Amino acid sequence: PFLILPCKCAIPVILFGFHLPRCQLVNQTVSLEKEGCPRCHTVETTICRGHCPTKDPVVNLPLGHMYQDVCTYRKFEYRKLELSDCPLGVDPVVQYLVALSCHCDRCSMDTSDCTFESLPPDFCTNDIPFYY
Repeated sequence: PFLILPCKCAIPVILFGFHLPRCQLVNQTVSLEKEGCPRCHTVETTICRGHCPTKDPVVNLPLGHMYQDVCTYRKFEYRKLELSDCPLGVDPVVQYLVALSCHCDRCSMDTSDCTFESLPPDFCTNDIPFYY
C-alpha cells in the first residue's frame, strides 16, 4: 500500500507504507565465556528485539521527564551451561538469560544492556588478540 500526497511540485510525493518489527521474542546465538576458561561457547537462546512506540515532546518541560521505552524482558529465566574446557580450580558453570516474554518498558540495568550501541550478542573477548 502506498499514498500519493499532493504537492506544488512537478513530481508527486509517494510514501510507501512499511512496518518496523514490534517488540517480540527472537532466537539469537549468544557467546558465553568465563574468566579463567580459554574459549567461548555459543548457545541458542531467546531475546527481546523490536521497536516500541516513543514520544518526543515538541516543548521541553522543565519539571517533567520523558522516558523512552525499549523492548525488554517481561518474564525470563536463567539456564546453566557447563563449559567443557575450563582448567581445574575454575568453576565451569555459567548462567545465561532466556527471555520468555517481552514488552515495551523502561530499560532495567539489572537484566539489560541499556547503552546506545552495545556489543553484539555473539561477541567474545577471548577472540581479541593480545599483543605483548
